[in-house]
Amino acid sequence: MKILKVQVLRGPNAWSNYRNRLIQVRIDLEEMEQYPTDKIEGFTERFKTAFPQMISHECSEGREGGFFERLRRGTWLGHVIEHVALEIQSMAGMECGYGRTRETNTKGVYNMVFTYEIEEAGLYAAHSAFRIVKAIADNLPYDIDNDINELKELALKSGLGPSTKSIVDEAQRRGIPWMRLGKNSKIQLGYGAAQKQFQATITGNTSEMAVRTAGNKHATKKLLSEHFIPVADGDICATEEGLNEITEKIGFPIVIKPLNGNQGKGATIDIPDFESALMAFEYAKKFGEYVIVERCISGSDYRLLVINGKFVAAAKRIPAMITGDGINSIDNLIHKVNAEPNRGNGHQSSLTKIVFDQDTFTQLDKYGYTIASIPAKGEIIYLKSTANLSTGGTAMDTTDEIHPENKFLAERIAKIIGLDVCGIDIMATSINEPLAQNGGVVLEVNAAPGFRMHLDPSVGKPRNVAAAVVDMLYPKGSNHSIPLFAVTGTNGKTTTTRLLAHIAKTSGYTPGYTTTDGIYINGYKIKSGDCSGPSSGKIVLRDPTVDFAVLETARGGLLRSGLCFDQCDVGIVTNIAEDHLGLNDIHTLDDLTNVKAVIPRSVKKNGWAVLNAEDDNCLKIAKELQCNTAYFAIDADNDMIRKLINQDALVAVLENNWVTIIYEGEKYRIENVSKIPLTDGGKAGFMTANVLAATVAAFAWGFTSDQIKKALGSFIPGYETTPGRMNLFKFKNYNVLVDYAHNPHGFIALKEYLESFRSKRTIGMIAGIGDRRDEDTIELAKIAATMFDHIIVRQEHSLRGKTVDEINALVVKGIESANRKVTYDLIPDESEAIEHAFSIVKKGDLIVALSDEYDKVIKIINKHLDEETILPMLPTEPSTIAV
Repeated sequence: MKILKVQVLRGPNAWSNYRNRLIQVRIDLEEMEQYPTDKIEGFTERFKTAFPQMISHECSEGREGGFFERLRRGTWLGHVIEHVALEIQSMAGMECGYGRTRETNTKGVYNMVFTYEIEEAGLYAAHSAFRIVKAIADNLPYDIDNDINELKELALKSGLGPSTKSIVDEAQRRGIPWMRLGKNSKIQLGYGAAQKQFQATITGNTSEMAVRTAGNKHATKKLLSEHFIPVADGDICATEEGLNEITEKIGFPIVIKPLNGNQGKGATIDIPDFESALMAFEYAKKFGEYVIVERCISGSDYRLLVINGKFVAAAKRIPAMITGDGINSIDNLIHKVNAEPNRGNGHQSSLTKIVFDQDTFTQLDKYGYTIASIPAKGEIIYLKSTANLSTGGTAMDTTDEIHPENKFLAERIAKIIGLDVCGIDIMATSINEPLAQNGGVVLEVNAAPGFRMHLDPSVGKPRNVAAAVVDMLYPKGSNHSIPLFAVTGTNGKTTTTRLLAHIAKTSGYTPGYTTTDGIYINGYKIKSGDCSGPSSGKIVLRDPTVDFAVLETARGGLLRSGLCFDQCDVGIVTNIAEDHLGLNDIHTLDDLTNVKAVIPRSVKKNGWAVLNAEDDNCLKIAKELQCNTAYFAIDADNDMIRKLINQDALVAVLENNWVTIIYEGEKYRIENVSKIPLTDGGKAGFMTANVLAATVAAFAWGFTSDQIKKALGSFIPGYETTPGRMNLFKFKNYNVLVDYAHNPHGFIALKEYLESFRSKRTIGMIAGIGDRRDEDTIELAKIAATMFDHIIVRQEHSLRGKTVDEINALVVKGIESANRKVTYDLIPDESEAIEHAFSIVKKGDLIVALSDEYDKVIKIINKHLDEETILPMLPTEPSTIAV
């Protein structure tokens, strides 16, 4: 067996709208398709030996031991790999509980998905689970522990730190969307103009000047002293002579630490004499040229946390320590402490493992111990001179103990330094009495303070300090998102997207939108190409100038990566018709409907799904939705529309040539179709459908009738506004129409529109496409033969494994099956094909160029326009009719 493909679904997808972080694996079982687990000798027993804890996996049986029962009865190895991928992530500390495995139309090939917490770990788990199951099936040894350790390392390296994760989790609880920017811990909350960014506990509100001040311990002490805030006596130095001068002035014991240090690195406290001071001096110098030397103050180490000028939490910090048992050495006791499940490397766990360093040995020297010494039972040995959690310390919550004067002092310090998120380190005998009374001092002020000690203290009440950060970033009443519309469907997506963006812009917004021809911000194209996938949508949602987003969403990107958002305000499905069936396991209209349904299923509960009431597949989707639903239909007498109107549903129809909204018994006449340029006076029926979809979507969201009317009247179709969609170029003796129609549904709609031209002869340029089923290519050519008198067959730039001759043979077969006298030419190159059309065109003819590379085709058309004299009554610029 082998893995064919692994991909990451980062948002709502065809598998699930609510589990939006999935790894999808395509597996070919090959010969193992003939060997479910009950046919592999000893498989179940070996598996249970390797994973006895998986008795908790209920599987479809719905009870403990259910999965083991499935193994005994016989299940395929793809299903087993799914369960193992989930279990090994759980064993590495990442809780992941959802998985599914489905057989495809290809015998022995399965698609399998499972949730992940950290993407890099999820990808590794896919391959690891495959290797493990294969080894068990082949009765070969496998070091599962090695893979678990690798998963833990990936989680440590790629996961969010506890402070960052706490803010993200709090944002999610409030329904605030978020995205990770790059591979580090930089996070964006919200979308577009409503976004807020932070990294660890540095936010977009954090002052760089304040960070610089806090990073310079000497400057901080000086500033606080000027405001009569108690600080420890001391100074900075870079030489032994300077150290001697300071110690002669302040005496011993002292503290030495790097001037610009953090997390207790390079710090030594309670230094009793100059000889020890020299050692500590050299140690601190490893972290910077200058060191700070202070009088050592007796007492306990406290951290006070101030966010947005308000005291939030306090914790007493205790240095890394061990307690003797009279049996084990210090070395063994440290290893025992480090083996505790709540300790890990770095900041990923609630506590950090204790690391041997110079400070450890210095502290042991004070006890007269080495790492081989055996402390007496109950003897406490402190292993670090500082109480930082990053060096193995622990914390006790003391939030409720702080004296009001100390609380005010902390808030005042944060404002003096200028930090929005501020950690203040205090040395005092206690914080339940004013520092001015007990002789306590401020040791330092920290920008980007860690939240671990408050979120998960070793003793005391956990504090949700992240809530204060989110409150600061999004004060009560502020918006954390922007209006977000998503548009999908077989045809009409791009035009509907553009029209909605135009409605938003004419109403005063700065829209960002994505289409199959590019990304646009406020009407300006910032990127060309097919941008209907999630990566393009993410660019719009990241742009701080955008306050209204409209995202065209094609099925390719949705199947590849899922959506780029969790929820939208309005989700539109224009129609669902056969197109590119047979690709990516989408074989039927039901399959395609399930994919398109991801958009309306992702609509917020108070948002609106907009569906085509004249499309049975769209109506199927409506039955499963949990949001508001609006409908549109060209035929105002459609039975379904009449039924919906009687139910007081929100609908848009074409009634007596008026675009009309009907809702809860009220009618809103928006505009007569003759005054809507996009519809070409109502002749382009499919354009009218797009207008209705955009109109009801805009109305549902809250645009007024006047705003919609104004936008419909001012949306002038043309190459700049609707590139490649019904672009009509008028020559002296003939016309040329460029359109993107590429499937039967689009061809039939175009055929109806072409009848309004009454041309003497219609020359059509169509494409043979390699990624279609043979029967689809034949059907499309057959329809083309009913539309055109002469057909020029070109080829797509990618033949997807087929030859030109193979595709041409299918197209010709389709043309001839129409039983209509139609001539044709086979000219593979698109540029040569359009030039050939110009060479054979006659007076009164209409050339229809159906192309996805319309920029290139229109460039050639403009060249021919430049070469002839336009009739006086015709516009000097080519006009464009629609979409």
